[in-house]
Amino acid sequence: MFTPDPIPRPVGPPASSTPVRDYLSTPKPGVDKAYVVLPRSLVESMPLPWQQHMAHLLAELHHHAAHLNWPHYRVVPSKVEKLVDLDEEQLAEVGAIMEIDSDGELVYRERNGGRIPNPETRTVMVSCVDPIPAEYANANQNTPPRGFPAPYPSSGPLPVQAPQYPSSGPLPVQAPQW
Repeated sequence: MFTPDPIPRPVGPPASSTPVRDYLSTPKPGVDKAYVVLPRSLVESMPLPWQQHMAHLLAELHHHAAHLNWPHYRVVPSKVEKLVDLDEEQLAEVGAIMEIDSDGELVYRERNGGRIPNPETRTVMVSCVDPIPAEYANANQNTPPRGFPAPYPSSGPLPVQAPQYPSSGPLPVQAPQW
């Protein structure tokens, strides 16, 4: 038997039809207007269930977009700096030079020789040392991440070892290693 009462609506705004766009529209690390960059060392250091879910999502993405002609991407850690705070090497990287004009004033110019107006307010992206802490960079190591046992090199059933508990007293409670 069905109730004559109307089905209650969920409280809050309706669900978005563009949830990824909505999430990425606010400033986030590794996100700009065109790309989302996931540092591999961070992704590989996440808990195993998270990695399994991410692998599934990436597989779906690659399956869906396999027909596209994907370019090779070069990702360089970068930071935003004021033009006037750069050294000569960084200026060359962004395509600018600094010189002293005939009046003895510092002038910033583009590669084509055009003067850069208001260089003290202009910001540019320059490469930097990767700021991700070194403890996350275990992608190229042959050791498993912390909290996971090393795999056995031989095939066949894995040996099972019963946990060792004290002979008396309460059993220890172990929290999951997430």
